[in-house]
Amino acid sequence: MRKKEMLAMLLAGGQGSRLGVLTTKNAKPAVTFGGKYKIIDFPMSNCVNSGVDTVGVLTQYQPLSLNQHIGIGIPWDLDRKNGGVTILAPHVKGGEQGDWYSGTANAIYQNIGYIDANDPEYVIILSGDHIYKMDYSKMLDFHKKNKCDVTIAVLEVSLEEASRFGIMNADENDKIYEFEEKPEHPKSNLASMGIYIFTWDELRKALIEDSGVHRDSDFGKHIIPAMLGRGKSLYAYRFKDYWKDVGTIESYWAANMELIKALPEFNLYEDFWKIYTNSEHQPPLYTSADASVIRSLISEGCEIYGTVENSVISTGVVIEEGAVVKGSIIMADCVVKKGAVIDRCIIDEHTIIGENVKMGTGENVPNEAKPKIYNTGITVIGSDSEIPDNVEIGKNCVVFGKSTADMYKNGKLESGQTIDIGGIDI
Repeated sequence: MRKKEMLAMLLAGGQGSRLGVLTTKNAKPAVTFGGKYKIIDFPMSNCVNSGVDTVGVLTQYQPLSLNQHIGIGIPWDLDRKNGGVTILAPHVKGGEQGDWYSGTANAIYQNIGYIDANDPEYVIILSGDHIYKMDYSKMLDFHKKNKCDVTIAVLEVSLEEASRFGIMNADENDKIYEFEEKPEHPKSNLASMGIYIFTWDELRKALIEDSGVHRDSDFGKHIIPAMLGRGKSLYAYRFKDYWKDVGTIESYWAANMELIKALPEFNLYEDFWKIYTNSEHQPPLYTSADASVIRSLISEGCEIYGTVENSVISTGVVIEEGAVVKGSIIMADCVVKKGAVIDRCIIDEHTIIGENVKMGTGENVPNEAKPKIYNTGITVIGSDSEIPDNVEIGKNCVVFGKSTADMYKNGKLESGQTIDIGGIDI
């Protein structure tokens, strides 16, 4: 079999705990984005658009919905006999017990056999939880031109932000001479995007060597500093387009809201770089004679009888008569009943909002249980939840489960309060 030029390993096992209740049942890469997509659709589509036809998807946390979404890779033309997409979960490799993936590099190390079986010259390591469009073939050309052992995609960020990232210090030719992991006083603003191209022979040796030293082997903490210390050739590949880590409730909400601008910075409608997804066939969108839709993304299969403004609405959502949705994200198969008013909220899939509910009211009080997650005025309702008729819910509230009227003191859930039916620490 002819040697494969490049294989992609897509790390998609992250919990995404800063997204709170949105990742109770899903890994972060399986969270809905832009109405009809999942976050993982973006790196998957980048692969097929870049000519990468062999993709290993490494799953771990809450993998069911992610596995179902990817399937055999049909939407991305990755349903192939040779190559295609393969789900790589932790598994027993000998004896009676297997090991969880304990670090980004450890996850790749545990799948050396899969990579060897495909025999690539180069391996690209990707994260499954970022929103961007990138031609990996151009990065590979850069890697080959500079005879790199490792090429690291970087973004230029402000020096104030730089301490949040792994920072690459490079010379005038972008050859990296120093790597700093989240430095307190950064020397440059070249932030790692967590996208790496390795010459496979070099990476294979580094993974095996580090596995004997660090059980939680990680690219940023261990592999890259070790290769740099051994004098390997590392280069920074500058990426100057749109890239977002939607890792918090606020950043996730804001990135969705950016899509509804007349000229969005991130364009989902480009024919030359399509974003593919596993979308079921839905009936057409229906808007009634009395419906009002203003500057919003409305997906297939929705029925709009009320008002939708500045919002992103996923497939199969019903907005009943007199209901108003403003500045909100409503995920698949939700129902917003008559007279409800939803303002600056995120409502996860299969949720029912009762009649005349008022949501997103009151003062911006951080959530008492999780103030670091819910603190920007956005109220979040978990999947498969129910909100009873005629109640009022404040800002930074969280509800998960089928709540009943007696759970709302005087018909209200004050700002910063939580109702967690499942008791699962949301």
